[in-house]
Amino acid sequence: MLQRFLDVGSSVAASSLAAWRGSAAFRPADRQPALPLVLYEFEACPYCRLVREVLTELDLDADIRPCPKGGKRYREEAMAKAGKLQFPLLEDPNTGTLLQDSTQIVAYLYRQYAGKNVPPQRAAHGLNRLRSQLGSLPRLVRGLKARPSTPPAQPLELYSFESSPYSRLARETLCELEIPYRLRNTGKARWEDMGPPQIRARFFPDLPVSGRNRLSLLERTGRVQVPYLIDPNTGAEMYESADICRYLEQTYGD
Repeated sequence: MLQRFLDVGSSVAASSLAAWRGSAAFRPADRQPALPLVLYEFEACPYCRLVREVLTELDLDADIRPCPKGGKRYREEAMAKAGKLQFPLLEDPNTGTLLQDSTQIVAYLYRQYAGKNVPPQRAAHGLNRLRSQLGSLPRLVRGLKARPSTPPAQPLELYSFESSPYSRLARETLCELEIPYRLRNTGKARWEDMGPPQIRARFFPDLPVSGRNRLSLLERTGRVQVPYLIDPNTGAEMYESADICRYLEQTYGD
């Protein structure tokens, strides 16, 4: 129980230092990619965080290829594609684009899928880069180094949004175990959704659900809560970050 308290508390601190970027999807992209974006990254990397924040804010999904330090599963694949190990690495099969710099990736996502230049307050440099670096401090080495695991036959799916403290715990475990997954970004589509669920339930009890993946999650499970994990290899589906992390360790951890 103490470890759980420390994990959640430090994850909340990480989101706070990162200014809770990657919470809202008020202005989603004009269109969705026909083929999924592929992102080679690792959870603890502040430059990767900048890209994941924008994926949430533009409501874009991506196939995550975890590349923690010491990993053997996808780092070699990234090296073969880009010629050097530098993360994040975005591959867009819709345009044949391969980008390895967070500033360029963020600008590309806005230009290609939102039809505009990246707003200055969303650019992946300057104060935003410093904010993201500060967000890496509370979790120290979580989501940084690879641990032995058994690869799944098929990628998993995770409903998440970047700043969610509980989703972060699930993403860290997926990263450390090098488990590939489809990131279903589930950012909050209305300002009334912002803040703790208890506040929303008290002041906006009849608020309709909005947002592409939030509606999908509601249809699938009857409620909207993240993280939500789907494992097509076993048929398992579950809420609650503690249950998800335990399941991943027991199923794929060595």
